[in-house]
Parts: sequence; C-alpha cells; structure tokens
Amino acid sequence: MYEAVHAYPDGDATVARQATTAARYGYDGIVVRTRDALARSGGDAATPATDPEAIADEYGIDVVDAVEIDVDGPTAASGAVGNRRSERTVVCVVGGDDRLNRYAVEEPRVDVLARPNAGSGGFNHVLARAARDNGVHVEFDLGPVLRRTGGERVRALADLRKLREIVTYYDAPHVVSANAASHLELRAPREVVAVAAEVGFDPEWVREGLRAWGRIAERNRERLSGDFIEPGVRRGRYETER
Repeated sequence: MYEAVHAYPDGDATVARQATTAARYGYDGIVVRTRDALARSGGDAATPATDPEAIADEYGIDVVDAVEIDVDGPTAASGAVGNRRSERTVVCVVGGDDRLNRYAVEEPRVDVLARPNAGSGGFNHVLARAARDNGVHVEFDLGPVLRRTGGERVRALADLRKLREIVTYYDAPHVVSANAASHLELRAPREVVAVAAEVGFDPEWVREGLRAWGRIAERNRERLSGDFIEPGVRRGRYETER
C-alpha cells in the first residue's frame, strides 16, 4: 500500500523523513506530490536528498515522483498537464470547483483528481462516468477526518460519504490518502483503514484505494519506458528503430 504525501518545500518534512516514517509504518511506497522535492529524470541535478532511487535504496521503500497541479482553471491546468506529463510518473490535478473537476475527469493524461470536495464544486454522476471511462482515479482525502474537529469534521465526512456513493455506483476508480504534509501526519495503513471503517467505509475498499497509487505508478513507469509502444505491445529484440 502507498501513501501520497507532500514534502518540503511544499510540506513540513523532507522526502527522506516521510520515507523512513512510511517504511516504519508498513507502507510499500510513497507518492511524492511536491514538484520540486525530487529530481526529475533527465532534468534537475540529483542529490542523495532528491534522488528517488537513492532514497528508496536507503529506506527500503518505493519513492514515486509525482506532481500535483493546483491552478485557477482548466486552461492553466491543461498547459501544466502537457508540460509535466512526460516528466512525472503520477500527475494529479487538484479539483474543488466544477470546472476543474470536469476538466480532470475528462482528461486521460490525468491520473488522479485530487480533493474534488476541497472547494465549492460538486461531484455528480456525469463526472463519475467520465472518470471511469477515462481511467482517472478520484481521491478520497481522509486528512480532514483525521485532523479536524467539530463541524469541519462532520462536513468532511458528509462530503466523503456522498462522494463514495457516486463513485462506487458508477464503478469509477479511486485512491485513498491521508494527504500528509509532514511525517507527523502520516498514519499506518491499519489506522487509516480503522478510522475509515468507523465512519462507514468498507475496509477492503479503503485498502484498494491505498494500493491503487502503486498500480498507477507501475503502469506509468512501463509507459514511460523505452520498451512501451502501445497497450499490449512492447519493443522486443526483433523491433528496430525506424
């Protein structure tokens, strides 16, 4: 199972600190959402603190380079997705309003619609069908359930339950996260599952959402490799460059 985290400079802890804590908690990997936290392949100069392979070797946990695109509207989001798709293994678009939610689920280049309930926007059956048809995973952010109290927590729970009903009814893909911005906000998989179960979520459904991050990374790494031609077709020893 994987957790998708924010790391310094976007978060309060380094990738290494997040990695060592996640490994201790029993995660198989972390997805680093912060664009500038890791060196990108063929681009930024890597150091032991920014090289995902070095961090993975040091702490025994998969480190996935990702980007979380948080912009004002679909036009800016489209440009950012086009620029980052070939650079990062996982591409997330932060939703929260109707325009961004719709853009994200209708764009096959997007892997995850992050925090669709973050703002004033909604998520309906039309968006759920688009997410299913385009393979865009809808994020269930349990951070507010874990870290907020009172009315904010109640509203967050109501939003998540409504979102779950729509997503499960239309069989749209989903991911689950505690959306940790610090190693202190990380929770072990069993804790995330237990909290979600207490508020009415099926434990295996939550585990499936934690595993989905790793499957997205595996799929996209294959697509970014030189051996990938198209789904179901790989470059073999008889394939030559033309």
